[in-house]
Amino acid sequence: MSTYKTTVGIEVHVELKTKSKMFCGCLNNPHESVPNQNTCPVCLAHPGTLPVVNKEAVAHVLKVGTAIKATCADFSEFDRKNYFYPDIPKAYQISQYAYPLVRGGEINGVSITRIHLEEDTARSQHESGASLVDFNRAGVPLMELVTEPVIHSAQEAGDFGRELQLLLRTLGVSDANMEKGEMRVEANISVSNNELLGTKVEVKNLNSFKAMEAAIDFETKRHIEVLEQGGTLVQETRGWDENNLCTFSQRLKETANDYRYFPDPDIPKFKLAEIQEFNNSRLSEKQPILATELRSTYRELGIPAQQIEILVSDFAIKDYFHNLTKVIGSDLKSILLAANYLTSDVTAALQSGVIHDLHTDSVPAFATLMQMVVANDLNSRTAKDLLPEVINNAVDPKSLALERGLLQLSTDEALAPVVDEVIKNFESVVADYRGGKEASLQFLVGQAMKATRGTANPALLAQMFTKRLK
Repeated sequence: MSTYKTTVGIEVHVELKTKSKMFCGCLNNPHESVPNQNTCPVCLAHPGTLPVVNKEAVAHVLKVGTAIKATCADFSEFDRKNYFYPDIPKAYQISQYAYPLVRGGEINGVSITRIHLEEDTARSQHESGASLVDFNRAGVPLMELVTEPVIHSAQEAGDFGRELQLLLRTLGVSDANMEKGEMRVEANISVSNNELLGTKVEVKNLNSFKAMEAAIDFETKRHIEVLEQGGTLVQETRGWDENNLCTFSQRLKETANDYRYFPDPDIPKFKLAEIQEFNNSRLSEKQPILATELRSTYRELGIPAQQIEILVSDFAIKDYFHNLTKVIGSDLKSILLAANYLTSDVTAALQSGVIHDLHTDSVPAFATLMQMVVANDLNSRTAKDLLPEVINNAVDPKSLALERGLLQLSTDEALAPVVDEVIKNFESVVADYRGGKEASLQFLVGQAMKATRGTANPALLAQMFTKRLK
């Protein structure tokens, strides 16, 4: 089985965040709870209506193209893609064929073939032997991205999908929530034991990256088993059964589709280079800092890889940390400590509700808290106890520590009486330690911490106990 090579190409459909739909002025809200609320004669395809291209949607696709260093078109046009689909009002879809907005580029090492713009379909709902159609989604701007067949494992496919989702969210062009259908993925999978590509199978309706990875692994195994048994694979479209963790055949797929593309006569051609909003340099100027650049910066600072992924993917943490680095400046130790706190204690406190939100007005107080720990003015345990007040109320940690007597004791003179008292009160534990039981040291340090209400420097306590008892 190891002689077989899996090859995967991915198609991704993404609902774009715009105020209005792709070709009309209806509100772009495909999740509207009232059916058919956001509709008009244009998106319902009434005779005689004319589409008008949404400029914001075009700009969104060009932003993606610019971010992945692709070639953005100087000229483009919209085409009619003819095929019957129960919830396409016009019986054709306005899409792009010969002149997509974007060609080439790369995401997470995966080469991109093209990115084009089209309109989404309505949503069908089947119940009690009847079919209902909700047109709120009909006409929503839909970006389609197609990769080259250069992916060779489920893990590689999942990593690509997650990186694309992060890019879309960073650019602000889509929320890309797969569970809401805002990002839909299809995987084209083939297996071969030579240089030629094998028979391709398309798996549709993959609503999570986990499902995509599982489907690729399942199809790889199925293809190899069929070939090893001397069978023949057929080119088909399959679905994913989440309950049984397997694919199932939906329909045979012909080698070519007769979509009969032709330029939409109702939509003018576009010379994008002549439209100011679509100028490449202008799009680049507005581009936020991307995850790839942030990762490189944070690696140079020495932040661990696992922390980096949280700092670039959790947008609340990401923005807060970015503002923190501005306040902290060149104090690398405080920056590293802040990264550690944010990706562990603060993240957990946000999830539990102990910390309500990350507001920029608390950034200076949080920065001060980190600097106090680095300077040994506070120990880590005390600092973590103060986190909710510092972040929720933007309270100055220095004032809190002084008011409550929490400043760390970090001198031999201050801690010597405490150490002597603990040694006197726990003679049996001292004897255990002197007898070779190293774990007894932690008990003695704990008792000293308790006596100082957590304000002692635990590392210094350990040194002092070791020196006295040996």
